[in-house]
Amino acid sequence: MQGGTGPVLLCLPGWPQTWYSYRSVALPLAGQYTVIVVDIRGMGSSATPPAGYDKKTMATDIYRLMGLLGIGRANVLGHDIGGMVAASLAHNYPDVVERLILADGLHPNEGTMQMKLIPDPGTFGDKIDQQQPYTWWMSFNQVKDLPEKLLEGRYRFLLDWLFGYVMVDDSKMPDFERNIYASVYDQPERIRASNAWYQAFNQDIADAQHYSRLQMPVLGIASNVSYGYYQYALPAIADDHQLVHLESTGHYMFEENPLAVYEAIIAFLAHEHH
Repeated sequence: MQGGTGPVLLCLPGWPQTWYSYRSVALPLAGQYTVIVVDIRGMGSSATPPAGYDKKTMATDIYRLMGLLGIGRANVLGHDIGGMVAASLAHNYPDVVERLILADGLHPNEGTMQMKLIPDPGTFGDKIDQQQPYTWWMSFNQVKDLPEKLLEGRYRFLLDWLFGYVMVDDSKMPDFERNIYASVYDQPERIRASNAWYQAFNQDIADAQHYSRLQMPVLGIASNVSYGYYQYALPAIADDHQLVHLESTGHYMFEENPLAVYEAIIAFLAHEHH
């Protein structure tokens, strides 16, 4: 999906969404940028090959797409899994990334292995605990073959639960949008492919051990849950970094607080970096 004129801003969505998740910020951004939203490997309108869901391979997909589109350099924005792919692109192909924006999506690292399988007492309620978030789907998505059997034609149940859990106000994710994502992820091959993004984390962590620090300007946009993690993770990967904290906004920030996201992006891209 492409629109607008000006410098290129490449946008990569996350789980369990598609290019459509960017619409609330892409439309205003298209006033100043050529906005291109890409369904990453396994997502939405893209193919679901049997392998290649490590973020390095997925970043190579984006690198090759840029070549096909004749884009030499671009600002790159990624949310959730899309942020992991965006970070991998910046690490593996730094010459093509002008500036990098990671919205609640940092590349897997060894810290990922510390996530708990069982929640601490009193921390697993209707809403995600900001201090001790319990993200059981990281484990569930590791399972091969079973999730697609359980979820085929029923993905809306998972979407409704997930949006209710991680959003401060899940009414900002209307029925129409939920149906769009459900219709995509109701298909077994889409469930297999999107879960493969998670099943590749071990490879991603191994790859990250060889990455050097990013030299391009990096902006982190953190939700209510991820800010603490960003505070130490962002300085660990980038020399020139900024962090915006959306403290009353959940993980699906494009829906919950599009204006704040838009303003953070515009301010970062317009700022003169040296």
